[in-house]
Amino acid sequence: MTNTRPQLISRRALLRSAGAVGAAAATGATSASTETPEEPTVALNAQAPTAAQPIPVYEQLTADEAELLEAIADQLIPADELGPGAVAAGAVRYIDRALGGALRDSHAAYRTGLAAFDRYCRASRGAPFRELSHVDQVSGLIDVETGAATGARTGFATSSGAFFAMLRSHVLQGTFGDPYYGGNQDFVGWDLIKYPGVRTAVWPRLQTQLEAGELMPNRRSAYDSENFEKAVVRNGTKETYHGD
Repeated sequence: MTNTRPQLISRRALLRSAGAVGAAAATGATSASTETPEEPTVALNAQAPTAAQPIPVYEQLTADEAELLEAIADQLIPADELGPGAVAAGAVRYIDRALGGALRDSHAAYRTGLAAFDRYCRASRGAPFRELSHVDQVSGLIDVETGAATGARTGFATSSGAFFAMLRSHVLQGTFGDPYYGGNQDFVGWDLIKYPGVRTAVWPRLQTQLEAGELMPNRRSAYDSENFEKAVVRNGTKETYHGD
C-alpha cells in the first residue's frame, strides 16, 4: 500500500489494537503509568492530508493545548485512502469532554505533559511541534514514545513514554469508542475497522457479511438503549451526562 505522509502507527498495527476498543466506554480509561513501552509503534509510512474540520469548542483544554493535541493526534491516526483519521473522528473533543469526567484524574498529566513535550521540541529541534516538518514531528514523537525525551530540561514528571502511552490510548478511545462519549464522529472509526455496530453479540459471520457488503452497519450508540448506564461527563452544579 502506498501512502504520502508519515504516520506513527502502521495501519495494520492500528487496526489490531483498535478492534478491542470498538464499543468501549470512557469509564474504563486509565491514567498515565510509569512504564515505558517495550518498543516503538512508529512506522514511517505516509498518507494524504486530513480534510479541514469545523473548529470545536473545548471546555477543559486551552486553545494552545487543544491545537497541539490535535496535531499529535493527526500524526498518530492520520487520514488516508482507507478513511478519516483521529481529527475527523473528534478524538480530541472526546479527550476534552472526558477530562471533565471519567478522565479527570489525567487532567494534570495532560497539562504538564503537553507543555513538557512542546518545550522538548523547541529545545531539541528549534521550534514548537506544530511548526516542525512532518519528519521532525515523527522523530520527536518517537523520542517521547521511547522515553528518550525524559529529563530535567523537558519537565516530564515521569517517563515521557508513560505520557505517550496515555495519550495514544485516549486517542484510540476517541477514534474507535462509542460515539456517545464525543468521539467517533459520524461513526468513522467503526467504518474504518469494519465494526458492524452495537448488537447483543457480534459473530464472526456478521463481520464477514459486513465486509462483503451483505450487511448494513447498525448506526446506533450503545446508549440509545436504556439498558446501558451512562457515565457522568463532568463535575458541576448540574449533573451532566455524555451525549446531553
